Amino acid sequence: MTPKNDSDREIYLAKAKTLSEALPYMRRYSGCDFVIKYGGHAMGDDTLSREFARDVVLLQQVGIHPVVVHGGGPQIGAMLERLKIKSSFVDGLRVTDKATVEIVEMVLSGSINKDIVRAIFEAGGSAIGLSGKDGGMIEARKLTRSARDEDSNIEKVLDLGFVGEPVLVRRHMLGLLEQAGIIPVIAPLGIGADGETYNINADTAAGAVASALQAMRLLLLTDVVGVLDKDKRLISELSADRARALIADGTISGGMIPKVETCIEAVQSGVGGAVIIDGRVPHALLLEIFTEHGVGTLIHAGR
Repeated sequence: MTPKNDSDREIYLAKAKTLSEALPYMRRYSGCDFVIKYGGHAMGDDTLSREFARDVVLLQQVGIHPVVVHGGGPQIGAMLERLKIKSSFVDGLRVTDKATVEIVEMVLSGSINKDIVRAIFEAGGSAIGLSGKDGGMIEARKLTRSARDEDSNIEKVLDLGFVGEPVLVRRHMLGLLEQAGIIPVIAPLGIGADGETYNINADTAAGAVASALQAMRLLLLTDVVGVLDKDKRLISELSADRARALIADGTISGGMIPKVETCIEAVQSGVGGAVIIDGRVPHALLLEIFTEHGVGTLIHAGR
């Protein structure tokens, strides 16, 4: 298309420059596995959802092998409320009894999972929806938490019900899908030794999948810009040791702690790098992967 004026020409030149700058990263990452945890505001916004699907398809088209692991906390909460099923949280984890886990599985493996698959298809890609239970892909065990009673000072084990943690990820099915050019979209459910269904935190599930694949990157889409220092400025890069120190001194706190711990565990298990990204930023994935400085916080195993 011929530029109509100088303004159009500048736009076209900027686009060409962006593509040129992205080329080395496309070459570097071609053939690599990238595990993307998709959740938060990005999953609830129609425009961002469409852009996310297009970006995932683009990653595949330039030779990257994307694997999507999604959350769904707000949607689960809304369905439980509609059905008048009460639920509570401990350390950010939903206490999941038998009735609740059935709803969790219905929502995660049903509407959410299939909506993401459909969006990828509409963006020109091929995807298949799975849960960690399919083919025994994610084997899980019951997750326990302890708390100290303020009155007696006795530590008690808290029963979270059917909340689990991964103990094994079988990667064979993911390898077959990769060979077929199909993007896996995984609901974070696991299967226990006796066939139980376990609800797994999506960040944790994504980290376990990334570790099993020895992925080049684990990317956690969140509702914050990344890890902030004490002056609330973005920290663009952290070693695992430095990240632990920031947790210890309180710089990293609250809900960011489990995300950072997931990243640390992943990179120490062989993942090339783990990044916490603001999923509210349009095309955040592309900006992180194909630009020099990225847009989030990269955590790596080095010093």
